[in-house]
Amino acid sequence: MAEHIIKNYSQIATTPLREQVLAIAETGLAAIDTESAILNNIKLEQNRLVIKGQTFDLSKYKNLKVVGFGKASCRAAQALERVLGNLIEQGVALGLAPVACELIKTYHGTHPEPSYENVAVSEQIMQICKDATADDLVIVVVSGGGSALLCWPKQECDQSQILYHQFLRTGGTIQELNSIRKHISLLKGGGLAKFLYPATVIGLIFSDIPGDHLDIIASGPTYLDQTTVSDAEQIIKKYNLPKFDLIETPKDPKYFEKITNIALVTNDLALQAMVKKAKQLGFGAHIASDQFYEEAPELLQTMRKLSANKTVVLAGGEPKMKIPAGGGTGGRNLYVSLHALATGSDQEYFLALASDGFDNSGAAGAIADSQSRAKAQAQGIDLTVVIEKFDGYNTFQKLDELIFTGPTEANVSDLFILLRE
Repeated sequence: MAEHIIKNYSQIATTPLREQVLAIAETGLAAIDTESAILNNIKLEQNRLVIKGQTFDLSKYKNLKVVGFGKASCRAAQALERVLGNLIEQGVALGLAPVACELIKTYHGTHPEPSYENVAVSEQIMQICKDATADDLVIVVVSGGGSALLCWPKQECDQSQILYHQFLRTGGTIQELNSIRKHISLLKGGGLAKFLYPATVIGLIFSDIPGDHLDIIASGPTYLDQTTVSDAEQIIKKYNLPKFDLIETPKDPKYFEKITNIALVTNDLALQAMVKKAKQLGFGAHIASDQFYEEAPELLQTMRKLSANKTVVLAGGEPKMKIPAGGGTGGRNLYVSLHALATGSDQEYFLALASDGFDNSGAAGAIADSQSRAKAQAQGIDLTVVIEKFDGYNTFQKLDELIFTGPTEANVSDLFILLRE
């Protein structure tokens, strides 16, 4: 029997329909596996590097360098070594956990808050990019979580810590948050591209942002930024945020002329794989949206409108939340699952999952259905109260309905499954 991605599969797969929901979830996670994304899309053919149909003649370059940041970067670095071997002259990757590499140095950083450890490794990344010449080819792995991990200079780290905590309470979008982040950093918003100039650059994008907003991933270090200081100031004013020392991002097009950004992984890849799996299991299947940013009740309402007997409705995105001071435990997925538990019918099976394996806790998500609802009633849990407290982790822990995957070293936003028997 194949090993399950969900570590506690046997504990929660207690009915045939639960097994099917979990099978669909695991298929989505398998589709976005970082190592597979590298090995399936990047080939070395003699002296040519071929990435998703785009070819780069390696004979034109003296050195090949690799830098990476974000949750997928260390695993991606390891896979790139398998493809490129000793062609790599040097490299640095900053993720959540280092892995064994021979040529690329990998480091552990902090997330979701930046730290001085992040700053120190980011400076190494900056230096490699700054030293690159017109004769160099630099591969840049850009993945979700990079906005916190890639952080330089120290002043950015200090401001970003304040921004993170203040912004959580606003209910603002990730686009708005990253617009401000771009204007307190020398690396984000195309800043890294400026240091890389005039080298040839391949950006390998592992997207954690719903939809096709690839320039927002890790706050767009290899993209020409379309926002300005004025835009950042308007967002700060809109949410009554404290004052930040803002700087303009590079606007000269020359810094971006030799950059090719290629999307390797998006949440659509996971959703399409899940549709295929649902149909194989005999269900109808629909994707409600790949870029949800509604609050939990609206997300569930939209999915339920498409729900029908023997049908699976899928969605991806990041539910909108406004966290009060002293909020409870867990993240977006567990909060949406609480709402599903409180408002769902006994014919519904709902699963919410953080694709990186950590929903602001050690759990990736939870399952909400008639079985978990019966447990809550038996334990006298008042779902209205725990929803008001945002106390998802403690609640589903009591119900033994948490989903554990451990670190997936991938990240394509959150994934939602609504199955109706």
